[in-house]
Amino acid sequence: MNRMLYFLKEWMLPCAIVLGISLYLVYHFMPGLHHLGPWLHPLVSEGQRLVIAFLLFFQFVKISPHDLRLSRWHLYALAVQILSFLALAALVAFTGGTLRMLLECAMLCMICPTASAAGVITDRLGGNLAGTVSYVVLINVAATFLIPLVIPLVNPSATMDFWSYVGHIALKVFPVLILPGLVAWLIRYTTRKLQRTLMRWASNSFYVWGVGLTLAMILATRALLLSGLGRSAVAGIVLVSLVSCFLQFFAGRRMGREKVERLTAGQALGQKNTGFLIWLGYNYMTPVTSVAGGLYAIWQNLFNSWELYEKAHEEALQRGSREQ
Repeated sequence: MNRMLYFLKEWMLPCAIVLGISLYLVYHFMPGLHHLGPWLHPLVSEGQRLVIAFLLFFQFVKISPHDLRLSRWHLYALAVQILSFLALAALVAFTGGTLRMLLECAMLCMICPTASAAGVITDRLGGNLAGTVSYVVLINVAATFLIPLVIPLVNPSATMDFWSYVGHIALKVFPVLILPGLVAWLIRYTTRKLQRTLMRWASNSFYVWGVGLTLAMILATRALLLSGLGRSAVAGIVLVSLVSCFLQFFAGRRMGREKVERLTAGQALGQKNTGFLIWLGYNYMTPVTSVAGGLYAIWQNLFNSWELYEKAHEEALQRGSREQ
């Protein structure tokens, strides 16, 4: 049992990626299962949102409202996301064809809010959980009001007004962002015994993220297979999503004054809510741009797996040196 748990801790993210892709491929290539599609897709989509809510709940359980404070790296990270998003949107408005589609992919990858699991990974790596959760709130608020300003620019056929778009995005984002925090802090200030029990359970949120990642990969594989893209277009999106992922993790790791702050900023800037990215691309941009969200999910979780492996290797070396 201990060996199995160790294996899961070390390789859970790659296993979740493979499992999610495999599950959708089984469904896709077995026509006998297609009649389940009308209820399977909403189940997977809403299931992922539920997992996100649980992850945020366990993160809010471990911190108090007083821990959420603004840091200098928050402003740097916001500037990177907002300015790159606006610059790419301006380019999109003056281009067309495949280049326009690729620029839209980059634009979405840059503005996409931080994933709820970023706090889970940050905590395991020894970063600042409160700093990550603070940025999750900041970038979700910024994206909710910034994206509706740009939608008519890149999608001239858009029919809704600014506040309608804000409402649609807010309904997608805030139920899984605000409610977990309110419930967690209600428990903190009314039933401290329950809060202490939940804090002990919070370490298991890493395994909950494994479920969420599996569901995310099902949605990502679906987006790719239903996109109808040719090989060259897929190759372009692969490159754009990979470069966007690398640049944001790299930029985040250059922010902050100390190692903990730089690690936290890297996860907050680089790790995205790819389910939201897929939804946003499909509903408000060129629909095939939703594929970028699925590919980004692969790159960020491969990077997370490498980070966790390096962390475990470092801890093993430290234990070995102490024993000697």
